[in-house]
Amino acid sequence: MPDSILDAADGPTIPVRAVVEGDLAAALESAGVRVQGLAKTAEFKAKAGQVLVIPGHEGLPQAAMVGLGAAPDAQNTMAAFRAAAAKLPAGLYELAEAPEGLDRDAAALAFALGGYRFDRYKTHGGEKPRLVVAGVDLAEARHVAHACALARDMVNTPANDMGPLQIETIAREIAEAYRAKIEVVTGEALLEANYPAVHAVGRAADPARSPRMIEISWSGPGASANAPLVAIIGKGVVFDTGGLDIKPSAGMRLMKKDMGGAAHALALGRMVMAAGLPIRLSVLTPVVENAISGDAMRPGDVLASRKGLSIEVGNTDAEGRLILADALTRAAELEPALTIDMATLTGAARIALGPQLPPYYTDDEELAGQIEDSARAAADPLWRMPLWKPYAEALDSDVAEIKNDPDGWAQAGSVTAALFLQRFAPQGPKCGPWVHLDIFAWNPRGRPGHPAGAEAQAIRGLYRMLKTRCAA
Repeated sequence: MPDSILDAADGPTIPVRAVVEGDLAAALESAGVRVQGLAKTAEFKAKAGQVLVIPGHEGLPQAAMVGLGAAPDAQNTMAAFRAAAAKLPAGLYELAEAPEGLDRDAAALAFALGGYRFDRYKTHGGEKPRLVVAGVDLAEARHVAHACALARDMVNTPANDMGPLQIETIAREIAEAYRAKIEVVTGEALLEANYPAVHAVGRAADPARSPRMIEISWSGPGASANAPLVAIIGKGVVFDTGGLDIKPSAGMRLMKKDMGGAAHALALGRMVMAAGLPIRLSVLTPVVENAISGDAMRPGDVLASRKGLSIEVGNTDAEGRLILADALTRAAELEPALTIDMATLTGAARIALGPQLPPYYTDDEELAGQIEDSARAAADPLWRMPLWKPYAEALDSDVAEIKNDPDGWAQAGSVTAALFLQRFAPQGPKCGPWVHLDIFAWNPRGRPGHPAGAEAQAIRGLYRMLKTRCAA
């Protein structure tokens, strides 16, 4: 993606003034009668995300104001500069004035995130606004923005162009760029390598779209062999028909995004590697297509798993947790200090919290506090949900040790999915805490700085949390 943020101008710039609501009257007073009239006409009140473009004599932008709401906190700064990137006409702008307390690094990152467009299948035309933010080291903002753009591009790309092989190719490119080791197990070899659940879910796909298990291993500069290991796991269902429990057409329409967990895991891993955090890292992405053929798994089948637990398939459309079960078990073998899994797992999470607020689950209070603090500081919202133990009984099977679809009495589909995963998550004295995120990875409606389509959720906050843990 072209950089929309710069630390120095490469030509004449258009000044941008960031204004909080309490300073608007003074800002307009100093700007003159013409600008006061423009602000009144546009109903510009410096609310977070409002943008006022001030034209010059030839109609081209001469200056601009960006509203920051009541205060330049993290949430308002993110909203303001993401919106500015979407609303400002093409041109080279410079953050010329800002209230005390504005985090310029956050403003630069927000502008970069807000400038994202997915135009792979459209004729490229027209320039986009660029913003100069002087006195800021933009390397961090750029690598975070580029990683988020990667996740969004992967989720936006339709399944015919984003199959298992394409995800493997992206993983290999990341590994090569950061000198990481990568191992890929494909097709029938999954059985020999003891990934039976991954194989069962993906075996019905065309051989060209065979299931695979991708594992990236990396050590940060100076990280010792005993440095803490972080395992990041992402669900990679490149398309989900629902299997033999086939989805209706309306439910299948957006299933190109069911690999959003894998896209987010690769993006978060890339952030960690680009920053050179002093840790060991494993990125695990089971990648399958939940297709329909004569070899598809059936409702009532009993599957083996890497952990040795037998799993009754009550619903072939609850396939994501099956592949994650094998990946979580593999993570446990690495004895991680922290395990993070991300998945577009349940519609129940959307019913509970809607598309903009992904739930997360952990029973570790210290980790939950770190996640909350980091998500708030990064303006990357999350909401903690309970691992309510009494609902675990809904996963009991009459014929196997666990089943993938809970009894209807439990109702809380996102909670029971998390409880299923917890049975396979790393645990014991040699393993640190685990957290599961039930992300949506999608904006169902566009708003300034958040175009309709793929969205990177939670990974900026998680990245900040990992940096904080490394500094502790």
